[in-house]
Amino acid sequence: MKKTALEIEFLGTGTSTGVPSIGCKCEVCCSNDPRDNRLRASAVVRYKGKNILIDCGPDFRQQILRASSTELDALLLTHIHYDHVAGIDDLRPYSFKQIFPIYARAEVNRQLRINLPYCFAEKLYPGVPRLELVDIDADAFMVGDVEVTPIPVMHDKLLINGYRIGPLAYITDCSFICEEEIEKLKGVTLLVINALRHKPHHSHMTIEQSLEVVKKIKPKAAFFTHMCHGVGLHSIADAQLPVGVHFAYDGLVVNTESL
Repeated sequence: MKKTALEIEFLGTGTSTGVPSIGCKCEVCCSNDPRDNRLRASAVVRYKGKNILIDCGPDFRQQILRASSTELDALLLTHIHYDHVAGIDDLRPYSFKQIFPIYARAEVNRQLRINLPYCFAEKLYPGVPRLELVDIDADAFMVGDVEVTPIPVMHDKLLINGYRIGPLAYITDCSFICEEEIEKLKGVTLLVINALRHKPHHSHMTIEQSLEVVKKIKPKAAFFTHMCHGVGLHSIADAQLPVGVHFAYDGLVVNTESL
């Protein structure tokens, strides 16, 4: 991959319960198509020599072991919900050589100190993850040579972050994006955005709502993530989307040079 190209690998594309959903016998949950099997939403962005993880849920260990590369330099968190932070303890191998940075809103970092007190005690016992919690606001910040711009969006009544990284915008768990933030996203080559299902939900956009956002932003390509079994079988549902829009699936790698 050229240094100027951006690559995203989808580690997980499922909602908080994953797919299959425990106890469900629908055709999606019983499907033999691996694209219908979705771990909790997470991705690795590789750009300008940096490997940036977005969210680190309870499936992280399984996800990173099957990824095309295990290299990571930093973590961006969208919000504090368990399906996006529960795998942070498994980052410990990355912190043995140097402290591993986590970028998140200040209120997210405050909650992490409560959730993981042993990582931030005055005296750390051997083997705990050595983590640096970096507070971010609405201003752009740097991860090495990579500029990252937070994109505040609403998750029902909770203010959370999406991110713009070069030609990529990544937004998950969103129920509403204001027009000001949509303007910041215009011109992106690749848009990743949540699309839970067809049926309305109070804290996540439906497929139809996400398609409306895609129309406004007009990326070269858009990929949906954070989906439940309500999207239908991947082989059928993906073919019904407009040209240039796709349902992502676990293990999918997209390079902006190919778009």
